[in-house]
Amino acid sequence: MLTPFTQKALHMIKNIPEGRVMTYGSIAAFAGKPNGARQISRLLHSMSKKHDLPWHRVVNSKGKISLRPSHGYELQKALLESEGIEFSKSDTINLTFFLWSSL
Repeated sequence: MLTPFTQKALHMIKNIPEGRVMTYGSIAAFAGKPNGARQISRLLHSMSKKHDLPWHRVVNSKGKISLRPSHGYELQKALLESEGIEFSKSDTINLTFFLWSSL
């Protein structure tokens, strides 16, 4: 059985539209735990396949991919770029433009 926090977080992640991103912290805050960003990371790691989550649309608060090179970074960046998300020269996403904040 999933906790209410997990249910809310899964719902939010599933509803991030193509071409938009959310941050770990914003998902946690909207789901009821403002300091739960790490829980969102663990949730994505353990439940993305089972719940068919668009895991690649979740980035850190600086607009950067948290995965390391050769550990999923390249795949996440390619998936985001295929949806029209642009990266700066420093591999940062402009959150003012691409952040999804209402569901």
